[in-house]
Amino acid sequence: MPNPNMANREVCDLIFVDYATKKPFLNLDFANVSTTELTGESVFAYGGKGHPKRVQFSGERGGTITIETQIQTVKLWQLITGGEISKSAKFVTRVEAAVDEAGTEITLAEAPVIGSVVVYTADDDCGTELECTVADKVIMLNTALSGGEKVIVYYMKEVTDNVQRINIKSTSFPKNFIVYGDTIMKTEDDEVLPYRLVAAKCAPQSNMSLSFSNTGDPGSITITCDLLADADDNILDLILIEE
Repeated sequence: MPNPNMANREVCDLIFVDYATKKPFLNLDFANVSTTELTGESVFAYGGKGHPKRVQFSGERGGTITIETQIQTVKLWQLITGGEISKSAKFVTRVEAAVDEAGTEITLAEAPVIGSVVVYTADDDCGTELECTVADKVIMLNTALSGGEKVIVYYMKEVTDNVQRINIKSTSFPKNFIVYGDTIMKTEDDEVLPYRLVAAKCAPQSNMSLSFSNTGDPGSITITCDLLADADDNILDLILIEE
């Protein structure tokens, strides 16, 4: 089929392969939009009356791949940030509890990190701290409250099961990747043709915005990757498979 007229109305599924190890890193088959842009710069030699352009030079070839997705994974965050994945995490949590009938003892569902417990009365949240001692899951108030009175407890919680934490440092930078794209093109003759792209060396930008809202559409994230030249000066392959 010589030079078919065709159009596209489908997103690319993308496979990110670690540029250094050549091992698959992420199968990104949940994007809503994938856009490939090629860039370059033209400069000109001028001469003569009226300062016309005489000779054109092209250079600075490059471009970007931009992905928009409402589906997110921890692996995707790692791709953008270059952060390391850990299987443990610590964070502050808040619970409402009640003292026992004696007014001095509070029992938590779990043991807090040592030295992290802060207790307030329920009507003075983040106000005057109640002095206490802690042993495992039990908090003992130094001054008794009324039996059954409500309190607010803040403490540091440590999780080591079923958790993934991305640790992003000032020294964290994304890896480079080879990116393989897969979509389809439709011709004027109603044929559906496989279309592939190969980005020879792709560097994710470190910009990431995570939005959380209880109205409107689900939150989305945009990933922009700069297209670089590999060791053989390759930037991008566009492949149409004529079946």
